[in-house]
Amino acid sequence: MSTSKPAMEIPAKLVKELRERTSAGFNDCRNALVEANGDIEKAIDVLRKKGQAAAAKKSAREASEGLIGHYIHAGGKIGVIVEINCESDFVARTDAFMQLTHDVAMHIAAVDPRYVRREDVTPEMLEREREIYSAQAKATGKPDAVIQKIVIGKMEKFYEESCLYEQHFIKDETQTIGEMITQAIAKLGENIAIRRFARFKVGEASSPTSTASAAAAEPAATPVLAEPEVAKV
Repeated sequence: MSTSKPAMEIPAKLVKELRERTSAGFNDCRNALVEANGDIEKAIDVLRKKGQAAAAKKSAREASEGLIGHYIHAGGKIGVIVEINCESDFVARTDAFMQLTHDVAMHIAAVDPRYVRREDVTPEMLEREREIYSAQAKATGKPDAVIQKIVIGKMEKFYEESCLYEQHFIKDETQTIGEMITQAIAKLGENIAIRRFARFKVGEASSPTSTASAAAAEPAATPVLAEPEVAKV
């Protein structure tokens, strides 16, 4: 005679709510709710952890397809071009991938990151920031151990403010752009990566730049926006 505990009954409306909030499949949502004993917030955490695990397995696969997305801010004063890669043209043409590309471009226009990932920050820039934060902390007269912790905390804040993957998404500050990419990998089943971007602002003195570790080995062509409107790619 079996003594195994019967599976928990999960209301369909709860599964529906979780699907709407996470875009995960029906079975994945139901299983996550069972694991979380019907707690929808815990179920979201379960799905995110599983998505991150799946994404880690796919992150080493080559991503040579994708899209060049663009976003022009209202009034044509700010424009962004961003390249996001995936593994197949099929995924690149899905509504989900195109929406992701648009959202990332819009975020760049609003938040103005300087780098794609923290690995892209030059050693010279890191040393400069550490020296500034260290001097500021020492001026408080705190012990060396405390000063070190302050500098570490400020460096993490620098990454969060300067690196695209570390920034909190402008439309949903509960997740970072990196977490958003991870969720897209889990949902679409392919490795996805932001390769580079260029942000333009009318009257800006410096030239727009493209930054990405994936493109570090080759010079990136400087995109040109001749008019406020950009043709669809």
